Amino acid sequence: MDGLSLEVSGTPRADDLEVIGRHLTAFNEADVGPSERRPLAVLVRNDAGEIVAGISGYTAWGWLYVQWLWVAEDQRGKKLAGTMLAAAEGEARQRGCHGAYIDTFNPHALHVYQRAGYTPFGTLPNFPQGRTRTFLQKALSGSA
Repeated sequence: MDGLSLEVSGTPRADDLEVIGRHLTAFNEADVGPSERRPLAVLVRNDAGEIVAGISGYTAWGWLYVQWLWVAEDQRGKKLAGTMLAAAEGEARQRGCHGAYIDTFNPHALHVYQRAGYTPFGTLPNFPQGRTRTFLQKALSGSA
């Protein structure tokens, strides 16, 4: 590494991360074309307007990625996760997506996602320790 220095940081600067992201995006666009990445959220609010469940993710390269799915404790068991997934998938279809993916290390969430039609395609044991992180996918038929 003549003339180069290596820096490891637990507190990277935002502008340093932006440089990495900008260059990787340019590389990927030259390699496979633009991602057309767009954020996607599904929110469930109570009568007071407070969020009691939600999905946060994005669509890119014809796929929906569900990054976060959360349901408040007192709202669980009401099939909100499945309802929100269906809404996110509907929006993804309108955006032209042909597939969706999600991951979890929670056994209950795994069951919920499988019930919604997601199938496992990979696992990481002990992520976190004592659990298995499962990666799931679903084909989105009838995309626009």
